[in-house]
Amino acid sequence: MRPDGTFPHLRLARRDFLYGLGASLGSVAFTSLLADEAGRAGVAGPHLPAKAKNVIFLMMEGGPSHIDTFDPKPALERMHLKEFVREGRQKSAMESGRRYYVRSPFKFIKAGQSGADMAENWSHLAKVADELCFWRGCTVDSVNHPTAMYQMNTGNRFGGDPGIGAWVNYGLGSENKDLPGFVVLPEASHPQGGAANWGSGYLPARLQGTPLRPKGAPVLDLLPPDGVSRERQRANLDLLAKLNAAHAEVHPGRDDLTARMESYELAFRMQAQVPEALDLAGEPERVREEYGLNSPVTASFGRKCLLARKLVEKGVRFVQLYHGSWDSHDFIERAHGNLVGAVDRPIAALIADLKRRGLLDSTLVVWCGEFGRTPDNGVRQGTAYGRDHNPNAMTVWMAGGGCKAGHTFGATDELGMEAVELKRHVRDFHVTLLRLLGLDDNRLTFYHAGRFKQLSQFGGEVIRELIA
Repeated sequence: MRPDGTFPHLRLARRDFLYGLGASLGSVAFTSLLADEAGRAGVAGPHLPAKAKNVIFLMMEGGPSHIDTFDPKPALERMHLKEFVREGRQKSAMESGRRYYVRSPFKFIKAGQSGADMAENWSHLAKVADELCFWRGCTVDSVNHPTAMYQMNTGNRFGGDPGIGAWVNYGLGSENKDLPGFVVLPEASHPQGGAANWGSGYLPARLQGTPLRPKGAPVLDLLPPDGVSRERQRANLDLLAKLNAAHAEVHPGRDDLTARMESYELAFRMQAQVPEALDLAGEPERVREEYGLNSPVTASFGRKCLLARKLVEKGVRFVQLYHGSWDSHDFIERAHGNLVGAVDRPIAALIADLKRRGLLDSTLVVWCGEFGRTPDNGVRQGTAYGRDHNPNAMTVWMAGGGCKAGHTFGATDELGMEAVELKRHVRDFHVTLLRLLGLDDNRLTFYHAGRFKQLSQFGGEVIRELIA
C-alpha cells in the first residue's frame, strides 16, 4: 500500500478492466457506456447530411469468388483447362505447380428489372435484385487472408487500427444509450486476424465491437440470479453506489472506478431492453420461416440476420455479421454452392424485412469479402477445380442507405483477373460508406502517434457513382 492509501498492484487500466469483463453483460454495458461518453464529449455527430444512419455489414470471410457469384465470365468457357502462366503479379503462398483456367460451374441469370447478373443459385436474392447496387471495381493490396481482412475491416493491412464500426461509433455514437453502438455477430471460431477485425485500435477501448455468442445465450449473465428481484437489485446498486462514491472521494481521478460505477447502472437498464432485442422465439412463424430459422442449412446465418434487423430497429448503429469460410481453392462447385445456400435466403429476407418495416432507406446493407478470386488454379484433385486469392478484382454490393439501387458499376477484364472500369482502392469504398452516413473521412480523425489518423489511412475519394 502506498502512503496515499492506494494499492498499485491492484490498479487496473481501463483497457485491462474492459478485457477482464469477458463476454458477459458487464462487457456489453461497459463498452456501450463509454461510447456514450464519447458522444457527451462532443465527438458524435454527422459532418454532412446523411443518407443512412445505421449499417449492417455482411462479411463473407475467406474471399468469395466474384466470377462464380455476380460477375459472369463467358470467355472462361473456351479457356477452360488451358494452361495459364502468371507474369508480374502478386502470388499467394498457396500457388505452386502448373496452373489452368477454370470456368464457373454455375449458370448465370439476369435478375429483376435491372437485369443484375447473378449465379442462378442465388434464387432468393434474385427476388430483391432491384434493391442492390453492385460494384465490380474494388481492389485491395494483400493476397493473404489476415492482412486482407484487416485492410477491409480497418483500412490497414497490419492490424492494430480501429475497425470501421469503431470509427462510425466514434463519429456518430449510439442511437440507444441502453445498447452498444457496435455489435458483432461472429462465427463460433473468429475470422482470420481474430477480434482485431472489430477492435478499437488507437481509439478509446469503449468504441470496439461487442461480440455476441453464436450459440446459446448471446450475452452471458443477462438476467439476475434466481430469487433476486429488480427491487433487490436496485437496493444493492444504491448501496454499492454509496460505498463507491465514498471511495472515489478519497481517491479522486480514478476514471476507471467512475466508469465501473456507471457501468453497473447501465447493465441494470440493459436488462430491460436486451432480452427483447435478442429474443427470436417471439418472432411470428412467418418471419422465422422467411429467414430460414426452421432449416438446418440456413438457421445459423438466418439467426444473425434476424438479430441484426432487431438490433438496428433498437438503435444499434453498426452491426457486423461474419460468415465463412469462402476460401474455395478446390471443389468450388460444392463449396460455394453450400455457402450460397446458407446465406441466400437469410440475406434476401433481411432486405425485404427492412424494406417492409420502413428501415431500408436509413439502413445501409453491405456485402463483401476480403478479396476476389482468380480465373485460374492448379488442378489438385482430378476435376476438383477451385480458385486462388485475387486482390485485383472483387465484387461488392450494397442495399438501402442511399446507394444507387438497381445498378451495376465497374467491370473486370474478360477473364475476371483485374478490375478495368471504376477501379478504385478499398480506401475509397470506406470513404464512400462514411459519406453515406454523413461523415467526412478528412474530418473524422483521431490524434495518435504524432499525427491525425483516419479510416482511409491517408485520404480517399468518394465513389459518387454508387450514391443515389
